[in-house]
Amino acid sequence: MFEEAQVLTHSSIKITGNKILYFDPYKIEEERHDADIIFVTHDHFDHYSPEDIKKVTKDDTWLIMPAKMKEQAANVLTDFGKYKFINPDGLLEAKGLMIKAVPAYNRLKPFHTKGKKFVGYLVTMNDVNYYVAGDTDMIPENQRIKCDVAFVPVGGKYTMDYKEAAKFINQIEPKLAIPTHYGTVAGSPGDGKKFAELVDKKIEVRVMM
Repeated sequence: MFEEAQVLTHSSIKITGNKILYFDPYKIEEERHDADIIFVTHDHFDHYSPEDIKKVTKDDTWLIMPAKMKEQAANVLTDFGKYKFINPDGLLEAKGLMIKAVPAYNRLKPFHTKGKKFVGYLVTMNDVNYYVAGDTDMIPENQRIKCDVAFVPVGGKYTMDYKEAAKFINQIEPKLAIPTHYGTVAGSPGDGKKFAELVDKKIEVRVMM
C-alpha cells in the first residue's frame, strides 16, 4: 500500500499518483523533467536547491513555495509558467489537487523560528492525504493533522529527534509513517530504524534510507 511514496534522499520526496509531486528536490542524480508540481518547504540549502529543481521541471510544472521566499525564488521563476506563494495555514488548488500549508518551526531552537513562516504541506491526491512536515518540531499546529501518510523528520538538532518524532506519529496516527532528514545533514544513519521501533505497531513505518 502507498507504493507511490518515496524518499529519494534526505528530505527529498517524490509521490506518484495522477500527478507527480516532488518536495524539496535535492541531490537529484539525473535529468528527470517529470514533475507536475514541485513544493519547497523553506530556503535552506538542503531543501531549496535551484539546480535540482531544474532537473525535475518540465514545460507545465507548477512551483509552490512559502511567500517569504519571493526574493530568493527569482532565479528559478523564469523556468515556470505557473507558480504560487503560500503562507502558513494557507489553502490553494493546483492542477486539481487541494493543498494546505502547515506551519513548520522550532519551539526553542534558533534554526526555524516561527517568524520565518516556513511550511510543511498537506496534499490530497487520489483520495489519500499526504503530510510532508518540513523542518519542524511537534507544535500545536501539526498535532491537529489528520493524514494517511506522514513524512516526518527524525534526525534531531534542527528538527524533532527520533524519540520526539515517534511520539508525534503515535499522536496523529497516520496509516503510514516515513522518516526523513537523518543520516547526512543531521542525525545518524540508524535514526530511521530507532524511530520505527518506537512507533505503535498499528502504524506502518517504512524506512527508505
